[in-house]
Amino acid sequence: MKTLILFPTLIAMSSLLSAPASAGISESVYGKMPDGREVKLYTLTNTSGMEAKVTEYGAILVSLKVPDKAGKVADVTHGYDTLEGWLGNSSYFGATVGRFGNRIANGKFTLDGKSYSLVTNNDPGGMPCSLHGGTEGFSKKLWKGEAVYTKGGDGVKLTYVSADGEEGYPGVLTVTVTYTLTNANDLVWEAEATTTAPTVINIVHHSYWNLSGDPATSINDHELTLFADQYLATNAGMIPTGEKAAVAGTPMDFTKATVIGERIAADYEALKFGGGYDHAWVLNGTAEGALVKAARVRDPKTGRVMSLSTNQPAVQFYGGNFLDGTTTGKGGVKYQHRTALCLETENYPDAPNNPKAPTAVLRPGETYHHTMVHTFSAE
Repeated sequence: MKTLILFPTLIAMSSLLSAPASAGISESVYGKMPDGREVKLYTLTNTSGMEAKVTEYGAILVSLKVPDKAGKVADVTHGYDTLEGWLGNSSYFGATVGRFGNRIANGKFTLDGKSYSLVTNNDPGGMPCSLHGGTEGFSKKLWKGEAVYTKGGDGVKLTYVSADGEEGYPGVLTVTVTYTLTNANDLVWEAEATTTAPTVINIVHHSYWNLSGDPATSINDHELTLFADQYLATNAGMIPTGEKAAVAGTPMDFTKATVIGERIAADYEALKFGGGYDHAWVLNGTAEGALVKAARVRDPKTGRVMSLSTNQPAVQFYGGNFLDGTTTGKGGVKYQHRTALCLETENYPDAPNNPKAPTAVLRPGETYHHTMVHTFSAE
């Protein structure tokens, strides 16, 4: 049996068992879908004062509360207070997106000589593409959750079965996503999938972070490090050209901790195409079966730090360029321009159409495996 992007699982799935009531997991009814189906909310806590809330709808991270250098705990994610808010989540706050996260040019790809057409639901630069799985991707589906625990921490495992032909993708895809909160202050997100027919896949986690804990403030003062010497150059439609561009000497260089807003207004083509930062960086040292460093973010005011590692080849850094104050989120806050950032570990955007990209094809008998480890600290 062949495995796609597989590595020795950080928290072995085979060791996951139903959690007892004392395991730091609580379960509640979050609301109901428009068709009456019940939606659950899982609350995970650890011994260090962190709290994660995860819902079955969209396999979404609803909130994550993290202590700062003074021990003050605050939610560091954008989102909504109620299920009704999440049902209208057009920004993909906290969501699990797929089958293919990020963009596929013109909503088309060819696999084993057969052409497939997807819905085009995004058109940056006037160039249509399929974004984050289409009109009703994984972020809009009701998953099935179960509380789980391991020696390392408590979690919730969510399962969804995507039908053959859903949003134009071939094969029945069985997907599990597991969130685990460890006592070492790691939030681990793991996705696995198998298919009944050859398909393309890129399941991505899409939380919006503001480490200050104040969603009304800009993230342009956050310090960012990306462990990447190259990024993927794109056309005006944000589709990679196939060229890996060196970051050295450009506003795309985050190889050392750099204030995000320092060069964001630079006269640079990539920034103009994205309206700011919205690009994929190619991670250094990526090797199949290994976790590598992807990013480190620090808020200088609160001292909160988030370090990110993954087994994927790239990380998409999005600086909240399209937040514009029209979305009302938690506590009635209207999310303004660049008040949050996303760090999405993933395969290359448009990988099915890019022969230079790592394969995005999953075949029967193979297992797709994507892991992100978010490690929180304060200094």
